[in-house]
Amino acid sequence: KSVGGKRSGTIGVIVPTVTNAIFAEVIQAFSDVVKQSGFSILIATHDYDLNQELDILRKFLELQVDGIALIGLQHLKATYKTIEQRAIPAISIWNYDPASEISCVGTDNYEAGYLATKHLIDLGHKEIGIAFPPTDDNDRARKRLQGARTALSEAGMEPADQWTVQSVYEITKAKNACLELLSNDKIPSAIVCGNDIIAQGASFACQRLGLSVPNDLSIVGVGDFTGSADMEPPLSTVRIPARRIGQQAGHHLAITILENKPTEILRSQLGVEMIVRGTTAPYRPC
Repeated sequence: KSVGGKRSGTIGVIVPTVTNAIFAEVIQAFSDVVKQSGFSILIATHDYDLNQELDILRKFLELQVDGIALIGLQHLKATYKTIEQRAIPAISIWNYDPASEISCVGTDNYEAGYLATKHLIDLGHKEIGIAFPPTDDNDRARKRLQGARTALSEAGMEPADQWTVQSVYEITKAKNACLELLSNDKIPSAIVCGNDIIAQGASFACQRLGLSVPNDLSIVGVGDFTGSADMEPPLSTVRIPARRIGQQAGHHLAITILENKPTEILRSQLGVEMIVRGTTAPYRPC
């Protein structure tokens, strides 16, 4: 039963994972804002499986949530169709696209990947490794990788296969992937990482191998998550304003529900910024 424009006072938030800092800050900020409008959130994870995401969406709709928040803009057609058919207020967090099918608040991930890589190139690095997650069901990572490859291409560089590794967003797996990358006879002078979790793994791999960061190897991440500034050395990274993204998304979704405007589309882009700290340094020939 609808009371004051609300059915259940709940908003369903579907995220790929809650096992690390990637989405913690954005979810917290989102939750803090919607709480002020009287909403609680239900959180579920799909482990980067878009079929599972659709199943969760349907379960949330059975629970009569008042709104849905998703991460990114890559979803099954059935997911978008379900949202449209049910006319439920929905928002995408993390990605910006001027042609998005639902409201979105986020950044240009292509620009983030480009900036991170351009930073290394501007420091004189010509041999750059790439450590990114699988991109099949992850449009954030895919766009960042495209940006990184564009920056390399503009500088006349092609990433070597033996210096290109994949890792999910787990420090242990990222560390192992980077150990593999660094086990080659010749290693790059820098690594661009798909986000700060992988960058932490790269840093640990260097510690294991006795490599000095940034003297032997520069490392750059994407995200500027909680703790990245506290690493030793502190991580150079592209800042994605997670808190502001969460706040804006929460505010828009709450207003959409309360004013009963489920099809009102907001598209908001927030900027990214290169934060230079201690893990990157000018290239020094061996």
